[in-house]
Amino acid sequence: MFELKLLAPQTRVEALSDVLEALDALSVSVEDADAHTPAERALFGEPDMPAPEPGWDRSRVTALFETRDLADVAADALTDMTLFEGCAVQGVTELEDQDWVRLTQSQFTPVEITPDFWIVPTWHEPPSAARTFLRLDPGLAFGTGTHPTTRMCLRWIAQQDMANKRTLDYGCGSGILAMAAFKFGATDIDAIDIDPAAVTSTDGNAAVNFVTLRSGLPDVASGQYQVVLANILATPLKLLAPLLCGHVAPQGDLVLAGILARQVDELKAAYAPYLALSVLDESEGWVLMGAHAP
Repeated sequence: MFELKLLAPQTRVEALSDVLEALDALSVSVEDADAHTPAERALFGEPDMPAPEPGWDRSRVTALFETRDLADVAADALTDMTLFEGCAVQGVTELEDQDWVRLTQSQFTPVEITPDFWIVPTWHEPPSAARTFLRLDPGLAFGTGTHPTTRMCLRWIAQQDMANKRTLDYGCGSGILAMAAFKFGATDIDAIDIDPAAVTSTDGNAAVNFVTLRSGLPDVASGQYQVVLANILATPLKLLAPLLCGHVAPQGDLVLAGILARQVDELKAAYAPYLALSVLDESEGWVLMGAHAP
């Protein structure tokens, strides 16, 4: 495999990527050419905030080709095009043959939620301390337990008496919260999401982990639950306040995540007509909020 590296202004990146794909590039990636220097600039803002710019002022475009000839032909073709004005070829580099699957897997290890509850990739043996664990591979879509919001939700579940509690995981993604609830004794579990792909992901993960739950689109949720979990983001959580609170049974628990510390007051205000939220946990600028119904 051979990498062709280019420098390009933001205005040329999309057109260059299209041409590289047409020239048989196996993949095209874009990164900040000033990364790890004083000129490095974050491209995306915080959740619920717009991106400050559509791209970096200087981007490094890397195209992967099967042979050096293909990479050289692509470089020559680009330099003859008008769209290449303001761009530069940095060179063609041969990549060492590697077991990319093994290399990728080596970067991921089991995730500790509590000392005896772990999220374990399928290629790892569970740690000896893991009395309870879920099999879930990092890199899959919809959440795998590595983000602070998910870890806080999982930690909350592990610390509760979940035995025989009817549970709703609203916005289930990978189904990780619903599966954790099952592992800690919950029953009659509904895992729902607006994305059919998330429902499919949840079903597959539940099968791997020998978890019994009911998954589907939002109309699957019905009645009241002793535990309602929602790890989404602050804006949809505010809009969902009456719906989620309506699903909480008397003396049931509502647990919300995907909330930045600066958004706590907004969430409290949105839920005040229904339940009194408080902060249950905090990690890396994110908070876990919850309420116990009267």
